[in-house]
Order: sequence, then C-alpha cells, then structure tokens
Amino acid sequence: MSDEPVPARPIVDLKSFTPARVALGRSGASLPTRPLLDFTLAHARARDAVHAAFDAPGLVAEVRALGLGAVEVHSRAADRREYLRRPDLGRQLDAGSAAALGESAATPSQLAIVVGDGLSAAAVHAHAAALLQSLLPRLGGGDAVTIGQVIVASGARVALGDEIGAIIGARMMLMLIGERPGLSAPDSLGAYLTYAPKPGRTDAERNCVSNIHKAGLGYDEAAHKIAWLVREGLARQVTGVALKDESAERAPCRIGTAVPE
Repeated sequence: MSDEPVPARPIVDLKSFTPARVALGRSGASLPTRPLLDFTLAHARARDAVHAAFDAPGLVAEVRALGLGAVEVHSRAADRREYLRRPDLGRQLDAGSAAALGESAATPSQLAIVVGDGLSAAAVHAHAAALLQSLLPRLGGGDAVTIGQVIVASGARVALGDEIGAIIGARMMLMLIGERPGLSAPDSLGAYLTYAPKPGRTDAERNCVSNIHKAGLGYDEAAHKIAWLVREGLARQVTGVALKDESAERAPCRIGTAVPE
C-alpha cells in the first residue's frame, strides 16, 4: 500500500463530469453575474415546464404514427391550477373518461401504456414518442407483449394509471410522465411500471426508470431497462421492491415460464 499522497484535482475539473452547479466562483460575497443569470434562467425554465400547456391531440397523432391506437382521457383536475393544488384529483379519472374507457374496453392486454403530462408537459412532448419508438421493437419478437390502446392523460399523476389499468383489465401498467423539473433538467421523463394495477397501489409496488432526457438516460438504454422490467414483471407477476432491475446482468424470463431459482 503506497503512502504517496493522491494528487489534488482542481475543483474546476468537476464541471466536465456534471451539469450540477460547482466551481461557480464568487464576486465579493455573492456569485459572479454569469452564474447568477444562468441560475435565474434555469429556474424560469423549470417554472415554465410546470405550467406549460399539454398538447394531448398532438401526442395522440404521434402515437398513432407509430402504429398504435390512442385515446384521450382527463383526470378530475379541472385545470392546471387545481392540478397543482390538489394532487389527489390528478390520481382519479373524471366521470366521462372513466365511462368512455369502460365502454371501449376490448380484450384485456398484457401491457397498458399511459402517457401523462405530469409536472412537465415539455418532457412528454420532447421524449415520449421517441422513447416509445425505441421501446416497441423490444416488446415484440416471438415472445411479444400484447399492448392495447395508448391512453393519453391530461392532468395526470402517476397513480392515475392504476385506475386506468384496472378499468381496461391490463396485467401491467406503464406510465410515461413528466417528472418534477429540476434546475438542470426541466424536461425529464419518468417511466413507472405497476403489475396488476388497481386503485390503492403504493409506490413500493412500482418500478421506476427516471431521468430520461438528452443529457440523462438515453432512449435506447431506457427502453432496454423498461422492456426488461415489463417482461420480468409479467413472468414473476410482481413489480416494485420485489423486482430488482438486473437488466444489465441477465436476460428476462420468458413470459409464462417459471422464474429461475
């Protein structure tokens, strides 16, 4: 074991490894002007992402262009203001949407895909269709996962997918939703997977693949993780804390087969 001291690395070098605000310098007792303006701009972008309008019809068109059916639904949150003040309303379908889904429910699918605006419609507009384009081939093949219509949900929280999945009888729910904006990523998309969705499921019963954006997790890597979790979750009939993401280490079980010991 060497006793030689480890050479010090200038803190400025850390800027090349992270978008976090490090080594900003100072001007007197405050920040220099440029870092302060950058922070103010990032904060404004995060606020804009939270309040941005959701183009649900445009997203429906993008989904249909991928060869999937798509329908629109709404939560009980009447507008963005109410959505932000009443998270509980974003977890429940409005009466009209629930009735329409119940009437149109066809043969139950293995996987329901819900795309919701969440706390960043900008993230959904930027990444949802591209992620689906990368994901769909990974769910196909000889052991294809059956997918019903994609549900595009306005005023959505993650748990809204539980009610949707229960109504249409899906074995598993995949919710793609805009994540809470940060000062380095106002357009981050999250993917939440829940086996046997129904109202009352907790976050401990979900798997999450987060930080999907251009400076974070790429579409192909995210799609690989999601597809692995979908197939493994269907095979094991479980998601959440009981399903560890081992997508980098092993292939998923074939759906309907026994789980290896």
